[in-house]
Amino acid sequence: MKPLEPKTFQIPELKGISAKTIEEHLKLYQGYVKNANLITDHLAKFGVEGDVHSYEIAELHRKFSFEYNGIKNHEYYFEQLEGGSLALAASSPLVQKVTEQWNSWEAMITHIKTIAATTRGIGWMILYYDRERKILMTTWVDEQHLGHLNSCQFIFGIDMWEHSYVADYLPSGKKQYVEDYLTNVNWSVAEKRYQECL
Repeated sequence: MKPLEPKTFQIPELKGISAKTIEEHLKLYQGYVKNANLITDHLAKFGVEGDVHSYEIAELHRKFSFEYNGIKNHEYYFEQLEGGSLALAASSPLVQKVTEQWNSWEAMITHIKTIAATTRGIGWMILYYDRERKILMTTWVDEQHLGHLNSCQFIFGIDMWEHSYVADYLPSGKKQYVEDYLTNVNWSVAEKRYQECL
């Protein structure tokens, strides 16, 4: 398998989230890339001796899903901050779909805030699009990989691991982090992801 390469992101100055936090967060993202590559290297070495190393191989595969989803979740997260804060027009297909399901964009944002700020533990608040049912769905994903909705496309997400906010907000500031993150979002990124599903 060709080694994975970390992406670079052009993230402007953000409200509430410091450049230092983003810098440290990007290092963690790069660590997921490094670890995923190490796992694939190890799996390649075990390949011809599967029966002898079945336990090690099984554990490496379990670990790979954590590392790989850590890569993808963070790429989505940082892409949402590129280009600066940008709201969507009322005519936007994503806004129209949100309004169809939640009655208003503001109601959906309140729903997202509730999931992100009140769910205990580390993980992600994710908004998906289910192509088969043609609906938007929200869920909480534990860690990086437990609870993803199969066949659904990631539209928008918020990293709720403490490394995302604790340096700027302290643990008690989780709700304010969510508020500030949402004000920094370039929603055209989520719009593009949604339109690619149609």
